[in-house]
Amino acid sequence: MELSVGQKVAYPNQGVCMIEDIEKKTIGDNQMKFYALRVLSDNSTIFVPMANAEAVGLRPIIGDRQYENLLNHLSSDFEDVSDDWKVRSREFNEKLQSGDIFEAADVLKKLTFLSGEKKLSFREQSLLEKAKFLIVSELRSAELGNEKKLERKIDKLVEDACCNHHVEEEEDIAEAALTATSH
Repeated sequence: MELSVGQKVAYPNQGVCMIEDIEKKTIGDNQMKFYALRVLSDNSTIFVPMANAEAVGLRPIIGDRQYENLLNHLSSDFEDVSDDWKVRSREFNEKLQSGDIFEAADVLKKLTFLSGEKKLSFREQSLLEKAKFLIVSELRSAELGNEKKLERKIDKLVEDACCNHHVEEEEDIAEAALTATSH
């Protein structure tokens, strides 16, 4: 994957960054090339070895075709959420650290659904906010809309997914009850 100076990229758990430079640094006896990234949300700098860029999840920001797929993904049903908070926490952290915007969308949908069922813990509320931030900031940086409109659109799509998930759950429960009574 070739990235260039001036290009906007997504960096896992940090959001959108601008490649400011490609620098050579000597580490021990080895000369290595690094992407010098400026994190747009807080103006910090991150250095990522070019050889490890893909492995750490660095990628170009979303384009138009992926945007349409993301909108469909945000409104689609999702797998049931684990009852075990440790399992959920591990799963959600892994998804956000992957750098994949579709994984962040999955975290957003599941935690939004859970927030309708119960009060989220501080940790889960933070993960929910992080997932939404990662999605909105990337879409805004890709110039796919302004922040407020994007947030409203995402909220509506996620709400639709949660409603669809409730309908699926109710149908499954009704089907299980009908099966149980027919035996």
